Amino acid sequence: MPGHFITFEGGEGAGKSTQIVRLKAFLESFGKSVIVTREPGGSPGAEKIRSMLLSGGAKDLGPRGEAMLFAAARADHVDVTIKPALERGDWVLCDRYADSTRVYQGEAGVDQDYLKLLETAAIAGLHPDMTILIDVPPEIGLSRVAKRSESDESGGPDRFEDEAVAVHERRRKLFLQLALEEAYRFTIVDGSRDEDFTEQAVRKAVLEAFSGDLVDMGKLSQRSEVHL
Repeated sequence: MPGHFITFEGGEGAGKSTQIVRLKAFLESFGKSVIVTREPGGSPGAEKIRSMLLSGGAKDLGPRGEAMLFAAARADHVDVTIKPALERGDWVLCDRYADSTRVYQGEAGVDQDYLKLLETAAIAGLHPDMTILIDVPPEIGLSRVAKRSESDESGGPDRFEDEAVAVHERRRKLFLQLALEEAYRFTIVDGSRDEDFTEQAVRKAVLEAFSGDLVDMGKLSQRSEVHL
């Protein structure tokens, strides 16, 4: 496919949404067409499932049932939004993808072989070109979630944010383990520092991964303004 697919992963309050918006603007400065999307959601059908999952309405189905709903939403998202965008030559930036299901439902006790079967059916061979893991200690991430809830109309922490710190810590370790196992596509970025630092780290990683598509390497320092 002519486009590029970049996913963002991390725990609650990692700052994925902020960095996706900033990366979108950066890529557009190179004349790229960029689509921003999210999971669960990203297509009309998937958004309906999202509201059920994040409200806790599907919690009674148990982790296996929730995993199936995530897979159903992902399949619709891939078919309706992601694949068509890539075929047009767009860059797709996605807030969460299949790795989140591996981590969240895996931490909840769902068998990894079962999750792999669901993933295979849902993504139909569509893997990210690059995955950026924004790593943040749970205490920092959850404090950001609490602060955000006070200033917006989110209605407070969602079903997955509103869990014990120990659960968030186990998820963090699973994300880091997955990033090490599949280092060929993962970049780990420290998200505990300020947003500008994180933005520069994300830019640097993307420029290194897609230098041929974005800029002549001789002009790299001039265009990127990366100072890490």
